[in-house]
Amino acid sequence: MLTRIAAAAAVLAALTLTASPARAVGAGYVRLAHLSPDTPAVDVYLKSTSGAAEDHRFDGVAYGAMSDYLRLPAGTYSVAMRKAGAAASAPPVLTTQVTVDDGAAYTVAGVGRYADLGLRVLKDDLRLPGRDESKIRIIQASVRAPVLDVGGADGQTIADGVAFATTTDYRAVDPGRWTVKVKPAGGGRTSDLPCTLGAGNVYSLLVLDDRDGGLKPELHIDAARQGGVPQGGVATGGGGTAPADPLPAALLLAGLAAAVGAGVAVALRRRPQTAG
Repeated sequence: MLTRIAAAAAVLAALTLTASPARAVGAGYVRLAHLSPDTPAVDVYLKSTSGAAEDHRFDGVAYGAMSDYLRLPAGTYSVAMRKAGAAASAPPVLTTQVTVDDGAAYTVAGVGRYADLGLRVLKDDLRLPGRDESKIRIIQASVRAPVLDVGGADGQTIADGVAFATTTDYRAVDPGRWTVKVKPAGGGRTSDLPCTLGAGNVYSLLVLDDRDGGLKPELHIDAARQGGVPQGGVATGGGGTAPADPLPAALLLAGLAAAVGAGVAVALRRRPQTAG
C-alpha cells in the first residue's frame, strides 16, 4: 500500500510540474507607437490596473517609433503619455486603457495632429496566412500626403485612398520580392520600398513623413511562420527578424504537458491490478 501511495504522489507531482507551462500561455501582446508627425517626443507609461505585471516606461519616444511586442498577462492596462522628461507624477498628455485578451495582440498608438492628438488601440490580426500567401496592412501616419495609394510596381493594388491617421485591414498578397509604391492620391512624388514579403508572414507597412520632404515607408514584421509569433520589429530585406518572444515554445510545452499527462493517465488505467 505504501508503495502505491508513493507512486501516486510521484505521478501527481509530475503532472503539477508539467501543467505549469500551460498557465503561462494566458497572455497577450502589446506594442507602442508614436505616429503623430508634429508632436514632440514623449515618455510612455504602461501599467497593469490590477498589479498583475510589472510597470513599463519608455523614455523619449519620438515620431515614427514603434516598439517590439511586449508579452503581458491577460488583463487591463493603462497607457499614459507625458512630455519627454516630465516627472512621473505630472499630469499625462494622453491616457487610454487596453484590455489584453489571451492570445491577442494590440498596437497602442498616438495618432493625428498635435492639436487633436489621440491614443488609439489597434487590434492586430496575427493569424498566419497560407504558405503561399503573405498578409499586409497599411498604417497611414503621413500628414504630408493626407491620402495615399499603395501597390506594387506591377500594378497590383494593396490599398487605395488610405487617409491620414487610419489603418487598413490586413490583406493577402503574393509573397516574394516587391517594390512597394506609396503614392499620394491625386498626384505627387512616389516613394518606393524594395522588400521581400515572406510566405506565411504578417506585416504592417507604416508610412511616415520623411525629413527630406517626401514619404518614408517602413515594413514591420508582425508575425512569422519561421522563427516566432509575434515579432514586431522592422523587417529586413529577407522579410524577417529575430523573434521577440518564444510564444510557439510556450504552446509546444503546453501541448507536451497535456500529452504527457494523457499518457500517464492511460498507463495508470492499463496497469494490471494486484492484490495488496
